[in-house]
Amino acid sequence: MNNQNYVVITGASAGIGRAIAAAFARRGNNVVLVARREDALLTLKAELMQQNPDIMVEIRVCDLSVPGNAAALYHSLSSLNIIAWINNAGFGYYGTVAEQPVAEAEKMLALNVNALMVLSALYVQDYQHTEGAQLINISSAGGYTIVPSAVTYCATKFFVSAYTEGLARELIRNGAKLRAKVLAPAATQTEFGQVANNTDSYDYDRAFGRYHTSDEMAAFALELYDADSI
Repeated sequence: MNNQNYVVITGASAGIGRAIAAAFARRGNNVVLVARREDALLTLKAELMQQNPDIMVEIRVCDLSVPGNAAALYHSLSSLNIIAWINNAGFGYYGTVAEQPVAEAEKMLALNVNALMVLSALYVQDYQHTEGAQLINISSAGGYTIVPSAVTYCATKFFVSAYTEGLARELIRNGAKLRAKVLAPAATQTEFGQVANNTDSYDYDRAFGRYHTSDEMAAFALELYDADSI
């Protein structure tokens, strides 16, 4: 399926983002991998190109929590035709508001909310009239319910859910060809658990009992991409 279209995935170095990138690459899509860790991106690029030598893989090392970086990233890709943009980058923090470092909360909002909004808006403005173009934003089950000791994180994901669902309806109402969709994973075994709990290890079996794998969530993402639903 090699052509000049690209799928952009932020937060592609690990977890759900990495699995989504691999899933689209297996379909023959060219991909742009975005994350902070260059070594992880280079490793993934090599794996994807070994599996499918016909695709093109671009990498962009970028910390999207830094103000201005989201817009700079987007404009750095202006020469590419981007058929799908997937905003997956984000992180959580488990702890009460009273315990949570304010700087950490600010960084979470900068990444989960501000960067996603900037990238979504810029993509919509450029691709709203492009047939087949899709914006997929990764929310969370926590974007529809409040999880104890994760108030700030849930609030960021409530924004993602409301913003994307509202945008989807706005695009349809205005006759745009671009479609916006939201994927809201429940518990998924990734590095998220370690980061959110500020620990080197995290027992998903003990915490959840039942949970998804990253590959399962990537399969759900492809189903959403292929579907007409929001």
